[in-house]
Parts: sequence; C-alpha cells; structure tokens
Amino acid sequence: MFEAVIFDWDGTLADTRQVIVISFQKALGEINCQVPSEYIERRIGIGATETFREILRSAKVQFDEGLIERLVERKSELEIELTPQVELFEGARELLEELHGKVKVGLASMNNRSVILHMLKTNDLEKYFQVVLTAESISHSKPDPEIFLKTASELKNSPARSVVLEDSLFGVKAAKAANMGCIAVTTGVYSKQELELEKPDLIVKTLKDPQILKIILQ
Repeated sequence: MFEAVIFDWDGTLADTRQVIVISFQKALGEINCQVPSEYIERRIGIGATETFREILRSAKVQFDEGLIERLVERKSELEIELTPQVELFEGARELLEELHGKVKVGLASMNNRSVILHMLKTNDLEKYFQVVLTAESISHSKPDPEIFLKTASELKNSPARSVVLEDSLFGVKAAKAANMGCIAVTTGVYSKQELELEKPDLIVKTLKDPQILKIILQ
C-alpha cells in the first residue's frame, strides 16, 4: 500500500487543455506573436514560464525575464476568467473521495498558484489536498523530480511510499526520477504508446478504472 498519492492537475484531474491554449494564445497575441496550438498542448506540464521562453525563442522574439513574468501573469488572469469552461474528468471527484482519510493526498502542478487555488475553490476540492505545490514552489520544472520530492516531503512521506497520477510525459519522467510509483492516464495529449515508453507502473484511460485504487490501497 502507498501512504501518499500525488496528483497532477491539468490533463489529469481536470480537462483544462482548451482553456490553457486559449490563455496562451491571447497573451501571445497581445505581443503580436503566434504559435500553433499543438505547440502549446505538447508543453502542458512544464509550466508557463518555460513554455513562454520556448515559444519566444522559436519565434525569434527578443525577450527578458520581465516580459516572461508579464506574459505568465496575463495568461494566469485569462485562465482564471475561463475557469467556468473547465470540467473535472469523469471519476476525479469520486477517486478523491475514495482516498480521503485513507492516505495522504497532495497536488503538484506546474500551473501557477493563483490558477490552481481558484480552480480548486471553484470545484470545491480544497478539502481533499493536504499539500498543494505549484510552479512558484520550485526551481526546476518537470521532468525534474523536484516538485514531487518536495510534495512528498511536505506530506512527511518517503518517495518509495508515494505514487503519482500524471498524464504528461514530463510528469511520468519526473515521477520515475523521484523513484515514486506512477499511474499514467491517457486523458491528456499523450497517447498510450507514448506514455508506455516512460514505463509507468500502470496506464489507464479513465480515473474510474478500479485498478487505480487496487494499486494504491492494496
């Protein structure tokens, strides 16, 4: 049995893909920069700061960290405005309820804190998480394991007795690098075949899959 479960948010618990893409595109549009939506989608999970850096480099737009900070702030504002369009994935609330009181539960997201806290409050999910870490909490983004190791530490749990639920390649890599268990869900932009290459302990199509609880609570 694992003693702690660490969830990702975007693409794992909540279907935020469209909202994230729109927020990035609108923020970039304000500086007359365009990028294919798929470019953004494939980077969900590494954090807005690093994504904006990669986008501006690829578009050959000169920037400093001040511009990056303004873009991240604007993207967060837009994403919060679009929160009503975000829906939890099927089985997300039920899984959290099933785990509540049985194991320690943390949230480790590379999204920004203002966005995550707003979405948790809007969906009445705050009570399920003992620890919530976001992009502001760490120095190195996924696939670096820092955010998962720090979440486990704040939960006062060892990595070996912690399991991560993730949808992105970056997240699965980070979980494996942290020597944690990892359950991957195909609710994000990555296919089962892509996720298999990173060797998670289990791949499921939905959070309703009974194998999830079996692995965590066995």
